[in-house]
Amino acid sequence: MTIPVSVLAGWAQDLLANHLSLIMMIIIIITALASIIAKIAGKEVLAKTPFFQNLFYTNGFWLTTRILAAVFAVMVYFQLGPEAVHGPNTGQLLLDSLLHVLFAVFLFAGVFLPLLTNFGLLELFGAFMTKIMRPLFKLPGRSSIDALASWIGDGTIGVLLTSKQYEGGFYTKREAAVIGTTFSVVSITFSLVVLAEVGLSHLFVPFYLTIVAAGFVAAIIMPRIPPLSKKADTYVNGEKTSANAEEAPANTSIVKFGYEKALDRAKQETSVYKFFKEGGQNILDMWMGVAPIVMAFGLIALIIAEYTPFFQWLGAPFVPLLKLMQIPFAEEASQTILIGFADMFLPAIIGSGIEAEITRFIIAALSVTQLIYMSEVGGLLLGSKIPVNLFDLIVIFLLRTIITLPIITLIAHIIF
Repeated sequence: MTIPVSVLAGWAQDLLANHLSLIMMIIIIITALASIIAKIAGKEVLAKTPFFQNLFYTNGFWLTTRILAAVFAVMVYFQLGPEAVHGPNTGQLLLDSLLHVLFAVFLFAGVFLPLLTNFGLLELFGAFMTKIMRPLFKLPGRSSIDALASWIGDGTIGVLLTSKQYEGGFYTKREAAVIGTTFSVVSITFSLVVLAEVGLSHLFVPFYLTIVAAGFVAAIIMPRIPPLSKKADTYVNGEKTSANAEEAPANTSIVKFGYEKALDRAKQETSVYKFFKEGGQNILDMWMGVAPIVMAFGLIALIIAEYTPFFQWLGAPFVPLLKLMQIPFAEEASQTILIGFADMFLPAIIGSGIEAEITRFIIAALSVTQLIYMSEVGGLLLGSKIPVNLFDLIVIFLLRTIITLPIITLIAHIIF
């Protein structure tokens, strides 16, 4: 059993298998060149096309990242330079394997995402969740929409939604920071990719239920402790908006209210062209926005992991804890604990060779629940208007690791 996007992605990978490395290299190079041109020409040149302005006009850090990714992609594809860059466990693993998966998943997730977000589904479920979000997570009801968009779409969609809601005055600084770092969860599709990498696809249902359980506990705890609890409860423009805008009127049932909200949203979609345009923009945003960052950060992190003991040193303090939790191959597993901060796929890649299924299960689940990884969600958070900085993200990543690891381990021992 699998989800339709995964079936279509697998079909696309098989169809284009011999060309995907070249396609991804070209996409990354075009992204870098377009970003350089946009930087030289100035932001105003793309003013008539806001989508391409946001996509290609970036600050110096992300421009450097895209250029570095293009250089890496060329070196890997043509086998240039040191083997550390284009070796089978570093560059080739990314360009010839991981980026193939991202190409196919982003292609179909991007096309079909408007079906899930623009026709009332989120509004319907948002109305149902209003009474739950405030007492449990100290958040307005509409934040459930952000979480749902992440689950069925992608964590990046959750970040973008949250940033827009914050800029629109619907979330306070604290609420935006909590939602962006707690509910921009890895999608079901991404979770499937991670699970396939560690060879446990047959355990998808218990795996995803484990992620939900651990993520739920983290979502209750994180808003109540620093750094998130210390964020100011003020809106971006200083003006207060009603926190009860999503709640059903006194004499209206939640089902009826949610249904009417869903119909109102669906009625706004009147153009087939607009639907496919939005789908196309989603694809380009994922391909050109995410792939270069994965290539750059992922390769650097893989080189460090493969050729230096850096992550072994970082993971060493976790060895006694993993042994205490009776996790097999504790030393090997400890190397994957913190490497997920660079990219979510790296723990699964590095841990895929560990013999014990329970250990691979724990590594895969932890990598998903840690949530903050710089190659995508972390980078997006820093680039958005959501009020979090790099230090906040490091602390949140460590706290999520400490909170979710015991929960995942307990469930894994029950399953295995």
